[in-house]
Amino acid sequence: MSGPRVNSFFLGNPSGVNFSIILNSRDEETGKLQRANCSGSKRAGDWSLDVTPGLDASKVTVSLTRSLELCLPNATDCCPSPLCVLETLQVLACRDSVVLAQLLIQAEIFANSSFAGNVSENATIIPNQAFQPLGSCPCNLTAGACDVRCCCDQECTPDLKELFAGSCFPGVFGGDVNPPFDQLCSSQSMEYAPEWFPFLCVQSSLDNTPFLGYFYHGSISTPKVPSFEIPLQTSPGKLFTGYRQGDPIITEENEYFTIPQRSLAGQCVGSAPVAYLQDFDVKCLTNLASYREGLPHHVRINSGTADFIQQNVIYKTITDRDKFITESEMLHSAEVLCQNVTFAEHYTFIWKEENIEHVNVTVFLGKLCDGEILTQRFTVEFPSFKGTNGEELFENPGYEVGKPVRAANINASDPLGSLNIWQPAGRGLCASATYTPVLFGVDSSSGCLLEVGVNEDCSLLRGNVTEKLNSLIQATHLGKRDNSSYSDVNDWVEIIRLDPVNSDTNRSTGSLKGFCADIPAHLNIHIIFAEVGAVEGIPQEHILAVQISYSTVTWQFQCGLGCRNSLSFLPITVSVQFIEVPAQPPVPVTRYHRIYEEFNCDRNELCWQQLFYPWTRFYTGEPYSQCLANGLFLAFLVLLAAIMSSPWFSELWKR
Repeated sequence: MSGPRVNSFFLGNPSGVNFSIILNSRDEETGKLQRANCSGSKRAGDWSLDVTPGLDASKVTVSLTRSLELCLPNATDCCPSPLCVLETLQVLACRDSVVLAQLLIQAEIFANSSFAGNVSENATIIPNQAFQPLGSCPCNLTAGACDVRCCCDQECTPDLKELFAGSCFPGVFGGDVNPPFDQLCSSQSMEYAPEWFPFLCVQSSLDNTPFLGYFYHGSISTPKVPSFEIPLQTSPGKLFTGYRQGDPIITEENEYFTIPQRSLAGQCVGSAPVAYLQDFDVKCLTNLASYREGLPHHVRINSGTADFIQQNVIYKTITDRDKFITESEMLHSAEVLCQNVTFAEHYTFIWKEENIEHVNVTVFLGKLCDGEILTQRFTVEFPSFKGTNGEELFENPGYEVGKPVRAANINASDPLGSLNIWQPAGRGLCASATYTPVLFGVDSSSGCLLEVGVNEDCSLLRGNVTEKLNSLIQATHLGKRDNSSYSDVNDWVEIIRLDPVNSDTNRSTGSLKGFCADIPAHLNIHIIFAEVGAVEGIPQEHILAVQISYSTVTWQFQCGLGCRNSLSFLPITVSVQFIEVPAQPPVPVTRYHRIYEEFNCDRNELCWQQLFYPWTRFYTGEPYSQCLANGLFLAFLVLLAAIMSSPWFSELWKR
């Protein structure tokens, strides 16, 4: 170290670790380091040791407490010579008298001095960069001090070089500014040398190196270095133009608003910025030992106009832990440590144009015990601002692929509807399955298992299965567009329902048990859409019709080994298919149709339409000006040949 303060870091858990500093840790007789002793303190001579503990790392600061001023006559507490401090320090990190880590510091500090002489007018002469390297020791970065691992630094004493003699910087950065190049005759380092290399090589001194060509006198331009600072200004006194799609959301402390998200590598990142108008739904695995709390919910968020809004937080308690606890490593007992943690967080950012109006957060809490693996869920949605009538105003006039399909119950007091499919969890039973909305343009299928007894009544089974399937469609109409209004009936299409055919009751009665026919176990959802136009180059797709139907199966009780089980499973499924049709019906084919085979260049070897194709604008093989010049030259040659082949030209030539 060459200054009065140096910082380092101790990586690891700082709990129970004692830090101490030892002065003159080198033996005067042998010159070797003394044996590490954990009985030291945080002060040694004129040195003090400060430790700032952290979560997984601690900052260790070694400071000099004496003055570095040169001594004046009859002065004390000063430096008697320009080389003020030349000492060896050793910092130890111990736990229970066991050395965990040690740091060796060679302190060589010069006294502070002020210049009191005449300024010399001799300027530093910089050599010509085209004939001599600008810097003979690029790793010499600190003036007046020795740079570690820089063996070409003239300010490093031989004693200091012994500390890093085997770890010097290699290559040009380490001082080898004129390395042998591959074209040199004396160079034998070429791995893939050509056959003519010994014959055609360069015989030159290393002073005339080709690396000098990298330095030249040219025009000087200021480089545009991208700034890593947050581009959004959030101070109330500064202008703020609002958010754009993809911009990170900023907090009141001018920091990113972060929520755990999944990275490209598939792992969860605990401090990932939330992007404006970008929804996501992620799941992260954690346990009680590695659980970390996220950003506090009292943090205020910049709305986009330099104003700050508070989060509206609602806390709920999880009652069904089986949906979140995926694995348990030990049985619960009275000694097992449990803690209330966050199971899920749902964020709703209500936006209007380029600003955020409200932030609603729903936090689901539950108890996590030691040995259990928790599947945390974090969701972020950006619905548009709600008007005074409570109706959500959507800006997109068409559907986007991957967005939920809008459903409604027309002529009802509450027009909000839903169109879902199952999202099984755990054992895949219908009783514990959750719902997920149908996404536009995404063909999907899902299902669940329904427990059926051996003495199940077939009529009741059909009704139960139909009720389970109908629970997925809580709507009478689907929106043609993403901004369909509930007050306009023309913005919606009615769902066409093809009810399952009533089965003959005689087929399900009798002495047969565990056998039922015509069970509507599969629900088919067909959504017909078309591309009706484009807005600013983005295709707009509308839903034209929706139809649901049922497919029947024959259920038979599956008897296991020994028929010990009285329950069987009936799989019921649902599939969604999006069918694209033309927006306008195609032109019907007439009975009379003439085939122009002689004008079809794809079916004929001779194509008169492409005779002058190279001279048209459609030919892009060469520039148009070059094609035109070649054509004129060719026409001149043809004209010249025609003139020279004429009889009067021969007579004129004979004369």
